[in-house]
Amino acid sequence: MSKHLIQFMPNINLIYYLIAGGIFGALALKTGIPAAPLAGALIGSSILSVSGKVDIADWPIGTRTILEIGIGTVIGTSLTKDSLVDLQSLWRPAILITFTLVITGLAIGLWTSRLLNIDVITTILGAAPGGISGMSLVGSEYGVGAAVATLHAVRLITVLLILPLVVKCLNLFGVIKS
Repeated sequence: MSKHLIQFMPNINLIYYLIAGGIFGALALKTGIPAAPLAGALIGSSILSVSGKVDIADWPIGTRTILEIGIGTVIGTSLTKDSLVDLQSLWRPAILITFTLVITGLAIGLWTSRLLNIDVITTILGAAPGGISGMSLVGSEYGVGAAVATLHAVRLITVLLILPLVVKCLNLFGVIKS
């Protein structure tokens, strides 16, 4: 591509990433896995990024903030009055699960850092129970956003692929009923 054209279209790499994410996100819909578009877009854009064929995308100022607001809004709209009713019986497991995940994440993060001689902030945030976008944003505040995103991407893709199979197997063997 000519130097002049690249100067004329400074966000062309962003468009490539959006296309890759869009194609893989749409293809992932056919898999039936939970959060398929998210996993597909993550895989598609990651493949393009890892290939080294396209430079890192420059997000226009404010775009990431708008996307974060959008993600927060999508999650927020899933909480309803029924969620508050459910919380009356689920507050104890919510506290126990949250506390356990935070303590376990801290322990695994500290242990991994020491065992593998990796930056402790990266491993603590990488082992934290938060989602990829939230923890990556926290990581970027400490200068380790890409590393934290990588750890969470591996975790997220693995969980999205394996846990539905585990649930189906448990259901098949009568351990759980859906």
